[in-house]
Amino acid sequence: MSEDLKRDALSYHAEPTPGKISIELTTTAETLRDLSLAYSPGVAAPCREIAHDPDLAYRYTSKGNLVAVISNGTAVLGLGNLGSLASKPVMEGKALLFKRFAGINSIDIEVDTEDTQEFISTVSNIADTFGGINLEDIKAPECFEIESALIERCNIPVFHDDQHGTAIVTAAGLINALEIQGKCMEEAIITCLGAGSAAIACMRLLLTMGVRRENIFMLDRRGVIYDGREGVNVYKQEFVNHTDKRSLTDAIKGADVFIGLSGADLLTPAMLLSMADRPVVFACSNPDPEIKPELARATRDDLIIATGRSDYANQVNNVLGFPFIFRGALDVRATVINEEMKVAAVLALSALAREPVPDEVLAACEVDALEFGPDYIIPKPLDGRLLTRIAPAVARAAVDSGVARLPYPKNYLPTL
Repeated sequence: MSEDLKRDALSYHAEPTPGKISIELTTTAETLRDLSLAYSPGVAAPCREIAHDPDLAYRYTSKGNLVAVISNGTAVLGLGNLGSLASKPVMEGKALLFKRFAGINSIDIEVDTEDTQEFISTVSNIADTFGGINLEDIKAPECFEIESALIERCNIPVFHDDQHGTAIVTAAGLINALEIQGKCMEEAIITCLGAGSAAIACMRLLLTMGVRRENIFMLDRRGVIYDGREGVNVYKQEFVNHTDKRSLTDAIKGADVFIGLSGADLLTPAMLLSMADRPVVFACSNPDPEIKPELARATRDDLIIATGRSDYANQVNNVLGFPFIFRGALDVRATVINEEMKVAAVLALSALAREPVPDEVLAACEVDALEFGPDYIIPKPLDGRLLTRIAPAVARAAVDSGVARLPYPKNYLPTL
């Protein structure tokens, strides 16, 4: 981070008011009558109604449009275990994005524990306050156990965005990139550098989208996860490959796709040259990708490359997914965000990139043109159509798969 950016970021978070979110009143509180309705004695009426029928909390409180962003700070961005309090700016930022892009009220909660069971109990005990829970920046492998337990205990959507948000945007971009390159999911050979929460979730979703398990070569810090290797946890075991490949150099040779969720500058030009014709590279380490796009393009002119950065084409950005996924889930009161809803989000996001881009999006992105192709495989975060494409697709999938408590809304068109 440059000194200028650091200075601006600190100023942004401190001025004119510390932090990035606040709570605003939604009704009047100007007269004694207002106060008697808002609190004592009037508040007793909705309390009794909810005690009689808990679903009425959606009618008389903000529950139905309220998401908690919850972390223990054990995996903050690319900075590691900074602790719960240091994660607060990130969680506030996530709350800002929920409101900005999907009109969802959101509050951050930082839980000061690294004990998995204590974290699960804390969150499950407060879950009824909210319409949904977004888990964030929790290290692997604990994040898998935490999410699984909370999905089981809670009757509202629980979604670990580091896993599934990344996976959904990656899958959407990869569908399009492979089509442009004249390839398909079912035949693609994929090398995945990284075996944390995002990488495992990405590969799981790609299996759902048609990738063959035997075509995935996953690597952690010790190299390829191969059959018979010792010290492989239960989550990595899902991607054990019966292979004699051991290193990234071995695994990348002949691959159609490289997906990096690891660290800076780990994909060398020589490795890139050894990939198959018309390769696809998702170098998503932030802030520094596994290979810089300038170097990748100078090495090969037949590739498509995506990164996690906004200053390059094809940004894999979770904000393309989670606000709209939660919007759709909340609007039909889904009890979970299931696989069908994730796939619906993938397909809606993929399809949107193929549509003509409106002038207002071009203006917001400060470009003259955007057209489906090697430099535009994923929509831009400022595309207002994301809300009206993804949320309805997710809501419909929730209803069709039987996890919604409300019917699909007539003439449903979510707006901010």
